[in-house]
Amino acid sequence: MKTAQAVPVLMYHHVSPSPGLVTLSPENFRAQMRWLAGHGYNTIGCDDLAGFIAGRPLPAKSVLLTFDDGYLDNYVYGHPVLAEFGLKAALFIVTGRIGDGAARAFAGEGTVPDTPAHKTCKAAVQAGRADEVMLRWSEIERMRSAGTFEFHSHTHSHTRWDQVEAGPDRRQLMLVDDLDQSRATLQARLGHVTRHLCWPQGYFDDAYIDAAQQCGFSHLYTVERGSVLPHADASRIRRIVTKDRGAWWLGSRLAIYRRPWLGQIYERRN
Repeated sequence: MKTAQAVPVLMYHHVSPSPGLVTLSPENFRAQMRWLAGHGYNTIGCDDLAGFIAGRPLPAKSVLLTFDDGYLDNYVYGHPVLAEFGLKAALFIVTGRIGDGAARAFAGEGTVPDTPAHKTCKAAVQAGRADEVMLRWSEIERMRSAGTFEFHSHTHSHTRWDQVEAGPDRRQLMLVDDLDQSRATLQARLGHVTRHLCWPQGYFDDAYIDAAQQCGFSHLYTVERGSVLPHADASRIRRIVTKDRGAWWLGSRLAIYRRPWLGQIYERRN
């Protein structure tokens, strides 16, 4: 069996018919997932990636799909497509924004809820109406049971503490409390403690890394572009931002980022 030289980690946010920032249309998302399945790609979990970083081999065509924040459209449009093609993804959820209530319908199941554009989602959260645009725990459980998503931390509040608190000592305490709340919520709701954390807006510094490791997070996901190599720095896991384009775009990017030498050349030129 050929083994991976590098693992691309793809970053998604929205899958929705409402176009806009960080959003793929359901048609383009389905085209990308159909391409992965049709070309024999192995969608791995975060712990598989941790093993690869530690030196354990993975199949050559391995890829990690990640989603940030926990928007309702991930369930309405992303989940049924992943189920259709037998693929899985990792979802970094903002635990403080996830609500209770009955699971809503996803595409193909019945009348689906509205899934607005990214700016509208942000405005709803800020106005205290997160339930309209974010996941519910019942929907998370449905996805977890179906095997389409695993769930990890994107903090509890999605706060950039460096922009809120000037004092470094107090800022560190607030960050640690935020991360502890996220882990405790995941433990209470899903019965497991995650070691994988994705930074809000991709921001981090050495103090952030220290706080995360203090709280038990060992694998930290960024928005720094590139693929993951064996023995990479687990505190700076690179990802590739996805585009609202079809299978040809995804295929071309994976052809680059599965090959370390080619990925490095591409990074220097772009």
